[in-house]
Amino acid sequence: MTAALAVAGQTIPAVGELAPDFELVNQFGEPVRLSSFRGQNVVLVFYPFAFSGVCTGELCEIRDNLAAFEDAGATVLAVSVDSKFSLRAYAEKEGYGFDLLADFWPHGAVATAYGVFDPESGMAGRGTFIIDAAGTIRYVVVNPRGQARELVEYQDALAGLEQA
Repeated sequence: MTAALAVAGQTIPAVGELAPDFELVNQFGEPVRLSSFRGQNVVLVFYPFAFSGVCTGELCEIRDNLAAFEDAGATVLAVSVDSKFSLRAYAEKEGYGFDLLADFWPHGAVATAYGVFDPESGMAGRGTFIIDAAGTIRYVVVNPRGQARELVEYQDALAGLEQA
């Protein structure tokens, strides 16, 4: 399900398509490649900026319910256009136990590949892609700026993967 259209002519990958592969560094500067997670589900969460109110609320909700993602065999990868240095400070402050990935340079390239980069503001939108163990997108939601995503929707989508 897609709650919004792609930004500025970008195309949001559809349910049933292979997820675009990428490699970004996490908050520790370690490379993380999406395709290295084949064999497990991935919850790919794009968010505008570290330390912002709605983003922190969403990521803290994931942090507080991380066991539910792990129980569903899912790895959470959160992506913003912030630098790895900002992401490390953010992860330490909030106690995030999952990777925060820096889509810093080329600025927003991965967010663009997923159709959620806003070139006017220079930030990623609120897009979530649940990717199955084979690398296929099974769930998509893109919310407008300022509107948090619902954790229960992630849980429902992951439960659907377990039954498939």
